[in-house]
Amino acid sequence: MFPISRLFSLVLTLALVPVFLNGCATHKVPQKKTPVTAGHKQVLPRKPGGYYRVRKGDSLYSIAWRVGLDYRTLARWNGLRSPYTIYPGQRIRLSAPKTSSHPVPPKSSKATGNTAKKPVPRGKVDKPAAQPKNKRPAPPPVSRPAKKPPKAAISALHWQWPVRGRVLSRFASNDAAKGGIRIGGRKGQRIVAAESGQVVYVGSGLIGYGQLIIIKHNNKYLSAYGHNSRLLVKEGDKVSRGQHISDMGVTHKGTPLLYFEIRRYGKPVDPLKYLPR
Repeated sequence: MFPISRLFSLVLTLALVPVFLNGCATHKVPQKKTPVTAGHKQVLPRKPGGYYRVRKGDSLYSIAWRVGLDYRTLARWNGLRSPYTIYPGQRIRLSAPKTSSHPVPPKSSKATGNTAKKPVPRGKVDKPAAQPKNKRPAPPPVSRPAKKPPKAAISALHWQWPVRGRVLSRFASNDAAKGGIRIGGRKGQRIVAAESGQVVYVGSGLIGYGQLIIIKHNNKYLSAYGHNSRLLVKEGDKVSRGQHISDMGVTHKGTPLLYFEIRRYGKPVDPLKYLPR
């Protein structure tokens, strides 16, 4: 005979098998997806429009440089005068202000109701003096054209290469990332001012340029020098053509080079058309 104790153990084992199998089964638990967010960096738009909130280290020149506008245009839109001082937290308009579409008509006599003419006082009316006979009237004075003021002498700019090296990439008018040229060299190589002028921006607030220097040469032209490792000038300094302003640095990829750009009225132009061959 089969022992009762063995029979009881067998029945208990068979009863616990489904429970054990269910416990070993795996269940896929849906994982909650976490959105990936970019780093919190305030980047200026590349196209005009809207407003920009000024941050520490910004200048009107750097803001105008990013959006591709002439700094004087940006100053006019925001009612700023030279030296174009701005403050952190200030809102800068990046588009022309809207003008009123309903101009106010000039005041007329009908609007004021004053339509009556002034009465002419009664009395003796003076007659024009009689002209002597056989005397021709004097000819009217001859109006001569006003002399044009002499043109102001505009000193021509004489550009020079900011560094010796091979051109790694050229200017492309249809590519915003190629608004200048990249000149290869070695880290620590001397960078000089391509022309005399005044330093209007020094800093790293413009993403993609590294340590950047912007020089104003006259009311038309600005030049920029990017990816510097050592800065030898500060904002407001006046520099001469060929003056040592910085040392060459490297890009985020570790390539030593200088990014050089020339802008005319806020728009990038091909530097190779200005630099000597």
